[in-house]
Amino acid sequence: MERFVEVAEGVSLWVESRGPENAPTVLLIMGANASGLAWPDAFVELLARKYRVIRYDHRDTGASTWAFDTKPYPLHRLAEDALAILDAFGISRAHVVGLSVGGFLTQWLMVEHPTRLLSATVIGASALEGTPSLADGTERAPIDPELLEFWSHMFEPRDREAEIEWRVENWRRLNGRVIPFDAEEFRSLERRIIAHAGRHDNPGAHARADYSALARGAELVRSSVPTLVIATPEDPTNPASNSRHLAENLPRSTLVTIEGMGHAIPNAVVPRLAAAILNHLETVDGEAGR
Repeated sequence: MERFVEVAEGVSLWVESRGPENAPTVLLIMGANASGLAWPDAFVELLARKYRVIRYDHRDTGASTWAFDTKPYPLHRLAEDALAILDAFGISRAHVVGLSVGGFLTQWLMVEHPTRLLSATVIGASALEGTPSLADGTERAPIDPELLEFWSHMFEPRDREAEIEWRVENWRRLNGRVIPFDAEEFRSLERRIIAHAGRHDNPGAHARADYSALARGAELVRSSVPTLVIATPEDPTNPASNSRHLAENLPRSTLVTIEGMGHAIPNAVVPRLAAAILNHLETVDGEAGR
């Protein structure tokens, strides 16, 4: 089922729900400047065999409203949008899964609205700013500088085909060097996302938004939300040490490594990623007696 949810005056988000409506909900929060379609269909279907799975386009992505230039917002507003989606569906609590910046938004929800989360899963994201270093000095590692230089060209104007090829190259860099990169798989994904959005440009809204309200790491360490932290060893944005740093700062965490995974979700990792998340969700639901 697809629908649009108004999360603010003049701002509507594209939302898709799959799976049994009477089952516990899994809310998928994608990363910055990315459509919800970047969650692979096969991944969504595996989760939807047992759960109601909701994915959506952030504002200024995909088929949702693009209006940052006239209605700017701080980045944590995207997390509030996620709650507005749950409210629109009449869902009081959900398992929340966040990738990349979606992982930051998930952590913000763990601090600001813990009673809305049945559980959390953080993929490819470091701990929020302000999270203490570990006793051995381990703290957040920086993003690969070569990737940052490549990203500096992200919002240069390109025609449709050039934009698709730029995005495919971005996925190649994010994929890492262990799992073979299937360029056609990601080219097909980006063609679908562009058709879904009806445009191929990227306003960079989320890169321009204020991140300061996400600096909640000092409070994060007191979170009681059961959290799965997925380490992605080939991730140029979030090395495995960042995931360990996050997991060891959370009172109720489980750290799982998806060997060979980078900052992308190619079809090759879907079964392992889905299995790890399903195991987490079923464990949490079992402990809660659901």
